[in-house]
Amino acid sequence: MSQKLKSKNNLITIRDSVHGSISVTSLELELIEQPAFQRLRNIKQLAFTDLAFPGATHSRYSHSIGAMHLATRVFDNLFANIDLPHDVQMRFRQTVRLAMLLHDIGHSPLSHTTEMMMPQVMNLDLKSYQFGKQERQATHEDYTLKLITDSSFSHKILQLFGDDGVTLSNIAELINDKVTGNGFIHQDINYAPALRQIVTSECDADRMDYLQRDSFYCGVNYGKFDTDWLIDNIVPVEQNNSVYLGIKSRAIFSFEDFLLSRYHMFASVYLHYTPVIFEKLLQKYMREESSEFSLPSDIEQYITQDDLDIWQALRQSKNPWARRIVERKPYFLLYECHLETSPEKREIDKEALYQYLLDEKIDCIQTRSKSILSKYVGQGTNPLYVVTKTNQIILLGDYTTLYTRYKNPAVFHRIYVAPEQKDQALNILATFIDERSADGTKTS
Repeated sequence: MSQKLKSKNNLITIRDSVHGSISVTSLELELIEQPAFQRLRNIKQLAFTDLAFPGATHSRYSHSIGAMHLATRVFDNLFANIDLPHDVQMRFRQTVRLAMLLHDIGHSPLSHTTEMMMPQVMNLDLKSYQFGKQERQATHEDYTLKLITDSSFSHKILQLFGDDGVTLSNIAELINDKVTGNGFIHQDINYAPALRQIVTSECDADRMDYLQRDSFYCGVNYGKFDTDWLIDNIVPVEQNNSVYLGIKSRAIFSFEDFLLSRYHMFASVYLHYTPVIFEKLLQKYMREESSEFSLPSDIEQYITQDDLDIWQALRQSKNPWARRIVERKPYFLLYECHLETSPEKREIDKEALYQYLLDEKIDCIQTRSKSILSKYVGQGTNPLYVVTKTNQIILLGDYTTLYTRYKNPAVFHRIYVAPEQKDQALNILATFIDERSADGTKTS
């Protein structure tokens, strides 16, 4: 037996705080140990959220490994009753594991927060993997594609897994639905839709991991759902010579809990007023001091940057927004309202209040954050199905009422003021409300 084959069969156990024991092969561990992946250790999953939830210091690194573990569980359950040649099934399985492991590898420091600093996508030289307008700003998904398809890291992927039939384009295809190919067709059946849905969909392993992981480290219960029951009831559904994910109807309540977990995590954690204002302060800093920190288009330089670099820039800066972030002196939350199911539900005229504060020389910042139940339902590209007890196949969106009930996004309107003007702003807010109440304007 060759040394490489021995390595492939040699499993290493990683102890994870959320899932317990996670197995990786020696080849996968060698990929994980590459600098391009190791940088994820120093990119926090939730950016500034630990300023509100002190435990939320976990990284994209642990999330990526956890997501790979759950993707494998979904794959093994899904393909348990599908008759594929062993080598084909193992190639599909390895590609899914790598796609899930690497789905976040292109994230910039502080995750989504610094994406506004990314260069034009044309500067990345993505070749055939560039999608959309030529002059649009790059995203972390673009950097992910570059790392996987055209970098020193991509050469390492091929060196380790190329002999197993794994291709860079197949990995990219599972991460980004704009990448097309025929690498997952066997005997005229296309398995790509189901494999892609494991990686990115309404019921993907990415969400399954980050909801549990984020709720665990934030110390909240919103992200909890019955993972085992949901995974155990995921089945293949063949439609028009393509295979998609299906969920047995007996597990629909578990799926709805999963769906609502994300909605409630956005409302209570991801869009919490503290990280929202710190992100706004960072945006102001980056607009004013773009020369102090930038994200390179050269992929080999890009993978040398992590959270430590942006924090170093902030600490060295004399910019007032940077000083507020470093010294943890955010603006004070003066007013907040949530608009959820009814667009007519209004507390006070937010724009009028904002202008009123400006007229009174109050230094204030206005924000608007939005949480939706789903970004996938209704798109029709990779539909999910429900399989009933009588083996009827029904589109997921037609089976559950949650999409109708939560079709309007939860919108969070907030007005923050400089803490030095807090007392003055509170008095102005009270006066504003009194004046509107006196003239009959609706307040609550």
